[in-house]
This record gives sequence, C-alpha cells and structure tokens, in this order.
Amino acid sequence: MSGPLHGVRVIDLTSVAMGPYATQIMGDMGADVIKIESKDGDVFRHVAPARHAGMGAPFLNLNRNKRSVVLDLKSAPDAQRLRDLVRHADVFVSNVRPKSMARLGLDDATLRALNPRLVYCAAVGFSEKGRYAGRPAFDDIIQAMSGLAAVQANPQTGHPAYVNTIVADKTAGLTAAYAVAMALYERERSGLGQAIEVPMFETLAAFTMVEHLAGHTFTPPEGPMGYERLLSSARRPYATQDGFIALLPYTTAQWQRFFRLAGRPEVAEDPRYMEPAQRSRNIHALYGMLADLVAQRSTAQWLTLLADADIPHSRVLSMEGVMADAHLRESGLVQSHAHPSEGALQMLGIPTGFSRTPGSIRASAPALGQHSLDDIAEEWRRESPRGALGAAPPG
Repeated sequence: MSGPLHGVRVIDLTSVAMGPYATQIMGDMGADVIKIESKDGDVFRHVAPARHAGMGAPFLNLNRNKRSVVLDLKSAPDAQRLRDLVRHADVFVSNVRPKSMARLGLDDATLRALNPRLVYCAAVGFSEKGRYAGRPAFDDIIQAMSGLAAVQANPQTGHPAYVNTIVADKTAGLTAAYAVAMALYERERSGLGQAIEVPMFETLAAFTMVEHLAGHTFTPPEGPMGYERLLSSARRPYATQDGFIALLPYTTAQWQRFFRLAGRPEVAEDPRYMEPAQRSRNIHALYGMLADLVAQRSTAQWLTLLADADIPHSRVLSMEGVMADAHLRESGLVQSHAHPSEGALQMLGIPTGFSRTPGSIRASAPALGQHSLDDIAEEWRRESPRGALGAAPPG
C-alpha cells in the first residue's frame, strides 16, 4: 500500500492547473489516475521552459503519478471506450464545461447511470446555479471577480493588482481534492456515489471573504468591509539597514518584548497598543513605528534579537532561497527525481504526512499518450473491484 487513496481509480479529464492540481494530489496519495488528453495534449505541456516539446515545466509540476491516454472524445467510438472504463472507476474529474460534457455523453447523469458508485467532480468556473454558468474562467478573471484583486490594490495608487501565483486555480484544486475524499468517505456508508461541483468563482470568493467580510458580517453592518490589519499600507516586509525581514509581533506579550528590545519601553506600556481591540484600531500607526524601528539595525542583528525574544520573524527568501532552505530539505519537501525523457528534475514533494499510509512520488509526469486505454481497461477489469464494483448500495 502506498497512500491513503491506494486502490482508488480516477479518470482525469482536466487540463491547465485547477483540475490537474487536484488529481495530482489524489495520485500522490496513492490513487491510480488516468489522464485523458486530446492528440494536442494538455495546453500546459507547451508552456515554457521546457527541454523537449510537450514537456513544459508547469506540466511536469502538475501531472506526476498519472498515466496518459489519448482519445478523441468527439469520436463516438472513443467516447464509448471512455464510458466503458467509467464502469470500473471510482472518481471522474472534469473541468470541461457541463454543456459540452452533456453533448459528449459524459455528463454526471449518464455516467452515474453506468456506475452508481461513481464520484463525479465538475471543476468549473462558475456554479451552474447562477447566471454566469458556462462562462469562460481563468485565474486572472476569478481574482478580479472575487474581490482579491481589489484587496491587493496598490496603497499609493489604489490600482487593483493580481496575486503573483495562480491562487484561484490552486485554491479550487485543493477544494476539489478534499471534496472528492469526503465523497469517497460518505460512499463507504451509503454505497452510492454523487455529483460534486467545485466552481472557481464561488470558491475564491468564499476564501477571500473569510476575514474581509469584516463589519458586513453583521446585519445591519457594524463597520466597513476589509480586515484592517491586512490592508494597512505599512504591512510589508520591513527594510533593515542592509536588507529585509518579515516581522509579526501578535500577542500583547510579543509587542511588549519587541518595543523593549527596540529601545522604546514607553510604547510597551501605551494603552493604545497593549490591548488587542485597541491595537486593531491603531494598527496603521503601530506598523509605521515598526518600520521605523526595524530600519535602525542590520538584518543579522534583528534575526538574533528576535530569535532570543521568541517573536515571530523570518528572512525574506527569494524563490531560489526557498528551494535551498535547510528545513524544507530536512523535511523532505524538496526532492530530486530522474525523468525518463527530461533527465534530472527538482520538485516540491508532498507536504502532508501520514503515519501508516504516506503518499509517494511513484512516477514522473507522462509523455502524451504514453499508456494504452485497452491495457488499463483490462487491468481494471482483472483486478479486485475494490471501489466501483464493490458492495452494492444498501437496501
């Protein structure tokens, strides 16, 4: 056994990032993931940098622990071959628009009629229950629509800004992964699969508004929207005499220790800053003082002082610095692997740990069409039908 999802069979009809991120997590956790691609392949295969055509770095980082099969789903025979495989699957994940899936005969109702134990996950841009159903969605669009770009606005200009990572795709991908796991858990009780909808817009809106709904949590509102501490223009990595550090005194005791070691003991007793509700009201001034004080010493001096005082802090690591971080290497997150065609690869491993059934990286991202659907179908038929063809539904 390798991973808590060992034995779970996943058909992966996704591309780009949201869906592949979800199914890679499932593969890392032991699932047998079959990636269905067109003859042109997942578009992320062609995103630079790459050593060979069709094996771009983003694709390699989203598609390990999968097998690749090429099908033309607009062809009736190929669509039927996929439906036949569904009879032996546990999970079907798609980020194709639902209307297109219905035209292909690969919609939830059709596939769960063939296999009532199937967990069918539709990773979409917008919920089918609202007026935006079926609209195209990409990470930038969802960041803008969810309020995240407004939250990231430049404090000087007020211009909205994107987070410099595909946060909508990855947040929705994580959501899809845990939603599938919960549906599989419920299936162990009921014997039945079900349909799951994971919409990017709704997922990122809910993600963003956890703290930023703020005063509008109440009806009528008890204040404006936006978590003031996070929106402070002074909240940033702080400049030292020779670099930058991240610094976050949070509790009253931490703030008091900081001001004393910074040579401002009188601030440590100021009632405006020494009680959480008051700190919240005066956070802009507080962070402004923090920035001024940090600028008076070197990075090395601050790292020593803050460590001795047990105040949360860090160097500001570059991307290269993250990959070289000693802790991440000791914990096993940074790994090296040999790819059959791409040679030596560096990658981030599996951050979650399981004491009995740890996940693993068993295979690198596949070449386009590397695997045979017929061979996989025979293998799934021959093996013990642990999931899809297991116990009949109760009653």
